Amino acid sequence: MIDAMYNYRQGEIHSAEFSDAFNKLCIPFEDSLSEEHIDVFHKILDCVSNTAAAEMRAAYKVGFKDGVALMQEIQN
Repeated sequence: MIDAMYNYRQGEIHSAEFSDAFNKLCIPFEDSLSEEHIDVFHKILDCVSNTAAAEMRAAYKVGFKDGVALMQEIQN
């Protein structure tokens, strides 16, 4: 149920844009790569993104459960 709530709310979460520091490092680096290496680099970035998304989902669940525990404690 918590996953469903997170997935429903996900559309309301505004994703941040890449920082200037990231762009200064990433763009010249990517320009120096061959097409094959660019594909690998993009796959690596996708893995990083998927890991960050999984961490956000896990943090949402923990935060939700902590909020419920606090409400229960206040009621008792």
